[in-house]
Amino acid sequence: MKGAHQLNQLLLDEGFPHRPRRELAPGAVHIPAWLTLEQQRWLVAKFDEWVTGPVPIRAARVRGREMSVQMVCLGWHWQPYRYSRMATDVNGARVLDFPDWMARLGRKAVADTAEHTPSGEAYEPDVALVNYYDDSARMGMHQDKDELSRAPVVSLSIGDTCRFRFGNTESRNRPYNDIDLESGDLFVFGGPSRLAYHGVTKIYPGTAPPGCGLAQGRINITIRMTGMEG
Repeated sequence: MKGAHQLNQLLLDEGFPHRPRRELAPGAVHIPAWLTLEQQRWLVAKFDEWVTGPVPIRAARVRGREMSVQMVCLGWHWQPYRYSRMATDVNGARVLDFPDWMARLGRKAVADTAEHTPSGEAYEPDVALVNYYDDSARMGMHQDKDELSRAPVVSLSIGDTCRFRFGNTESRNRPYNDIDLESGDLFVFGGPSRLAYHGVTKIYPGTAPPGCGLAQGRINITIRMTGMEG
Protein backbone atom coordinates (compact mmCIF):
# COMPACT_ATOMS: atom_id res chain seq x y z
CA MET A 1 0.00 0.00 0.00
CA LYS A 2 2.91 2.34 0.73
CA GLY A 3 4.15 1.76 -2.84
CA ALA A 4 0.71 2.64 -4.22
CA HIS A 5 0.77 5.97 -2.41
CA GLN A 6 4.28 6.70 -3.68
CA LEU A 7 3.18 5.85 -7.23
CA ASN A 8 0.17 8.13 -6.86
CA GLN A 9 2.47 10.97 -5.79
CA LEU A 10 4.76 10.28 -8.76
CA LEU A 11 1.83 10.41 -11.16
CA LEU A 12 0.72 13.72 -9.70
CA ASP A 13 4.23 15.09 -10.01
CA GLU A 14 4.28 14.08 -13.66
CA GLY A 15 1.25 16.20 -14.44
CA PHE A 16 -1.56 13.68 -14.09
CA PRO A 17 -4.92 15.05 -12.90
CA HIS A 18 -5.02 15.89 -9.21
CA ARG A 19 -7.56 14.42 -6.83
CA PRO A 20 -10.89 16.21 -7.18
CA ARG A 21 -12.70 18.15 -4.50
CA ARG A 22 -15.42 15.92 -3.06
CA GLU A 23 -18.54 16.22 -0.93
CA LEU A 24 -18.43 13.03 1.10
CA ALA A 25 -21.83 13.59 2.72
CA PRO A 26 -24.17 16.58 3.06
CA GLY A 27 -22.09 19.19 4.87
CA ALA A 28 -18.80 17.24 4.67
CA VAL A 29 -16.23 18.39 2.11
CA HIS A 30 -12.73 17.16 1.23
CA ILE A 31 -10.39 19.54 -0.61
CA PRO A 32 -7.06 17.92 -1.53
CA ALA A 33 -3.82 19.92 -1.43
CA TRP A 34 -5.43 22.95 0.21
CA LEU A 35 -2.20 23.83 2.02
CA THR A 36 0.99 24.51 0.08
CA LEU A 37 4.23 22.82 1.10
CA GLU A 38 5.48 26.16 2.41
CA GLN A 39 2.39 26.53 4.59
CA GLN A 40 2.80 22.97 5.84
CA ARG A 41 6.43 23.58 6.82
CA TRP A 42 5.42 26.72 8.68
CA LEU A 43 2.71 24.87 10.59
CA VAL A 44 5.11 22.06 11.49
CA ALA A 45 7.52 24.66 12.90
CA LYS A 46 4.67 26.07 15.01
CA PHE A 47 3.78 22.56 16.16
CA ASP A 48 7.36 22.07 17.36
CA GLU A 49 6.86 25.15 19.55
CA TRP A 50 3.44 24.11 20.88
CA VAL A 51 4.50 20.64 22.05
CA THR A 52 6.91 22.05 24.64
CA GLY A 53 4.22 23.74 26.69
CA PRO A 54 3.28 25.38 28.96
CA VAL A 55 1.05 22.30 28.68
CA PRO A 56 3.18 19.74 26.83
CA ILE A 57 1.88 17.27 24.31
CA ARG A 58 0.37 14.20 25.95
CA ALA A 59 -1.83 11.18 25.35
CA ALA A 60 -5.22 11.72 26.96
CA ARG A 61 -6.86 8.93 28.93
CA VAL A 62 -10.33 7.90 27.81
CA ARG A 63 -12.27 5.61 30.15
CA GLY A 64 -9.02 4.73 31.88
CA ARG A 65 -7.10 3.86 28.72
CA GLU A 66 -4.38 5.98 27.18
CA MET A 67 -5.03 7.07 23.62
CA SER A 68 -2.47 6.10 20.96
CA VAL A 69 -2.67 9.65 19.60
CA GLN A 70 -0.80 12.47 21.32
CA MET A 71 -2.48 15.87 21.64
CA VAL A 72 -1.66 19.49 22.38
CA CYS A 73 -4.39 22.11 22.71
CA LEU A 74 -4.66 25.81 21.91
CA GLY A 75 -7.26 28.16 23.38
CA TRP A 76 -9.04 25.55 25.47
CA HIS A 77 -7.76 22.32 26.99
CA TRP A 78 -9.69 19.19 26.10
CA GLN A 79 -9.98 16.21 28.39
CA PRO A 80 -12.71 13.60 28.20
CA TYR A 81 -15.31 14.97 27.79
CA ARG A 82 -15.04 18.66 28.47
CA TYR A 83 -13.11 21.85 27.86
CA SER A 84 -11.31 24.01 30.40
CA ARG A 85 -8.69 26.74 30.33
CA MET A 86 -6.43 24.88 32.74
CA ALA A 87 -4.95 21.45 32.09
CA THR A 88 -5.92 19.94 35.42
CA ASP A 89 -5.24 16.41 34.14
CA VAL A 90 -1.68 17.26 33.04
CA ASN A 91 0.16 19.92 35.06
CA GLY A 92 -2.47 22.48 36.04
CA ALA A 93 -1.10 25.11 33.66
CA ARG A 94 -3.15 27.29 31.33
CA VAL A 95 -2.97 26.27 27.69
CA LEU A 96 -1.51 28.51 25.01
CA ASP A 97 -3.84 31.14 23.57
CA PHE A 98 -5.64 30.42 20.33
CA PRO A 99 -3.81 32.58 17.78
CA ASP A 100 -5.58 35.13 15.60
CA TRP A 101 -3.93 33.76 12.48
CA MET A 102 -5.46 30.34 13.14
CA ALA A 103 -8.91 31.90 13.46
CA ARG A 104 -8.37 33.49 10.05
CA LEU A 105 -7.19 30.15 8.66
CA GLY A 106 -10.32 28.46 9.98
CA ARG A 107 -12.58 31.14 8.49
CA LYS A 108 -10.84 30.75 5.12
CA ALA A 109 -11.42 26.99 5.22
CA VAL A 110 -15.11 27.44 6.05
CA ALA A 111 -15.48 30.09 3.35
CA ASP A 112 -13.92 27.76 0.78
CA THR A 113 -16.51 25.09 1.63
CA ALA A 114 -19.44 27.38 2.45
CA GLU A 115 -21.54 26.07 -0.43
CA HIS A 116 -21.71 22.70 1.34
CA THR A 117 -21.13 23.53 5.02
CA PRO A 118 -23.43 26.44 5.96
CA SER A 119 -22.99 27.19 9.66
CA GLY A 120 -25.88 29.62 10.19
CA GLU A 121 -23.63 31.80 12.36
CA ALA A 122 -20.43 33.80 12.09
CA TYR A 123 -17.49 31.43 12.32
CA GLU A 124 -15.38 32.50 15.29
CA PRO A 125 -13.20 29.50 16.17
CA ASP A 126 -11.53 29.57 19.57
CA VAL A 127 -9.87 26.19 20.02
CA ALA A 128 -7.52 23.88 18.15
CA LEU A 129 -6.90 20.26 19.08
CA VAL A 130 -3.62 19.28 17.45
CA ASN A 131 -3.04 15.54 17.22
CA TYR A 132 0.15 13.67 16.38
CA TYR A 133 -0.10 10.14 14.96
CA ASP A 134 2.91 7.85 14.85
CA ASP A 135 2.95 4.77 12.61
CA SER A 136 0.77 2.71 14.94
CA ALA A 137 -1.67 5.37 16.15
CA ARG A 138 -5.38 5.14 15.48
CA MET A 139 -8.49 7.13 16.39
CA GLY A 140 -11.66 5.22 17.15
CA MET A 141 -15.02 6.26 15.74
CA HIS A 142 -16.38 9.17 17.76
CA GLN A 143 -18.48 12.33 17.58
CA ASP A 144 -17.16 15.84 18.18
CA LYS A 145 -19.95 16.85 20.53
CA ASP A 146 -18.22 18.52 23.48
CA GLU A 147 -18.68 21.97 21.94
CA LEU A 148 -21.77 24.05 22.68
CA SER A 149 -21.62 25.43 19.15
CA ARG A 150 -22.47 23.26 16.16
CA ALA A 151 -20.38 25.37 13.79
CA PRO A 152 -18.25 23.36 11.34
CA VAL A 153 -15.08 21.52 12.32
CA VAL A 154 -12.01 22.27 10.20
CA SER A 155 -9.41 19.49 9.85
CA LEU A 156 -5.95 19.91 8.30
CA SER A 157 -3.51 17.07 7.59
CA ILE A 158 0.28 17.26 7.41
CA GLY A 159 2.76 14.42 6.95
CA ASP A 160 1.96 10.77 6.33
CA THR A 161 -1.28 9.82 4.62
CA CYS A 162 -4.03 8.34 6.76
CA ARG A 163 -7.12 6.31 6.05
CA PHE A 164 -9.99 8.42 7.38
CA ARG A 165 -13.39 6.88 8.08
CA PHE A 166 -16.39 9.20 7.94
CA GLY A 167 -19.65 7.71 9.06
CA ASN A 168 -23.22 8.59 9.92
CA THR A 169 -24.76 10.51 12.81
CA GLU A 170 -26.56 7.55 14.39
CA SER A 171 -23.88 4.97 15.24
CA ARG A 172 -20.28 3.86 14.70
CA ASN A 173 -21.47 1.24 12.25
CA ARG A 174 -22.11 1.38 8.52
CA PRO A 175 -22.80 3.27 6.40
CA TYR A 176 -19.43 5.00 6.31
CA ASN A 177 -16.88 6.10 3.74
CA ASP A 178 -13.13 5.48 3.84
CA ILE A 179 -10.90 8.04 2.14
CA ASP A 180 -7.21 8.84 2.19
CA LEU A 181 -6.24 12.20 3.67
CA GLU A 182 -2.86 13.28 2.38
CA SER A 183 -0.48 15.99 3.47
CA GLY A 184 -2.00 19.42 2.83
CA ASP A 185 -5.59 18.16 2.61
CA LEU A 186 -8.54 20.02 4.11
CA PHE A 187 -11.65 18.32 5.46
CA VAL A 188 -14.57 20.36 6.81
CA PHE A 189 -17.77 18.93 8.27
CA GLY A 190 -20.78 20.85 9.48
CA GLY A 191 -24.52 21.17 8.94
CA PRO A 192 -26.23 17.75 8.85
CA SER A 193 -22.83 16.01 9.15
CA ARG A 194 -21.56 17.99 12.14
CA LEU A 195 -22.17 15.10 14.56
CA ALA A 196 -21.15 12.31 12.21
CA TYR A 197 -18.99 9.58 13.71
CA HIS A 198 -15.46 9.60 12.31
CA GLY A 199 -12.02 8.15 13.00
CA VAL A 200 -8.62 7.18 11.64
CA THR A 201 -8.07 3.49 10.94
CA LYS A 202 -4.55 3.48 9.49
CA ILE A 203 -1.39 5.53 8.98
CA TYR A 204 0.71 4.86 5.87
CA PRO A 205 4.35 5.27 7.00
CA GLY A 206 6.78 6.94 4.64
CA THR A 207 4.13 8.69 2.53
CA ALA A 208 4.77 12.28 3.64
CA PRO A 209 5.84 14.43 0.68
CA PRO A 210 9.38 15.81 0.70
CA GLY A 211 9.37 19.40 1.86
CA CYS A 212 6.32 19.24 4.15
CA GLY A 213 8.54 19.65 7.22
CA LEU A 214 7.57 16.43 8.98
CA ALA A 215 9.98 13.51 8.73
CA GLN A 216 7.54 10.88 9.97
CA GLY A 217 4.02 10.55 11.35
CA ARG A 218 0.99 12.73 10.82
CA ILE A 219 -0.13 16.03 12.33
CA ASN A 220 -3.85 16.72 12.34
CA ILE A 221 -4.99 20.23 13.28
CA THR A 222 -8.69 20.46 14.09
CA ILE A 223 -10.11 23.96 14.47
CA ARG A 224 -13.42 24.37 16.27
CA MET A 225 -15.81 26.87 17.80
CA THR A 226 -16.70 25.93 21.37
CA GLY A 227 -19.43 28.52 21.95
CA MET A 228 -18.09 28.86 25.50
CA GLU A 229 -17.07 31.89 27.52
CA GLY A 230 -14.55 32.38 30.28
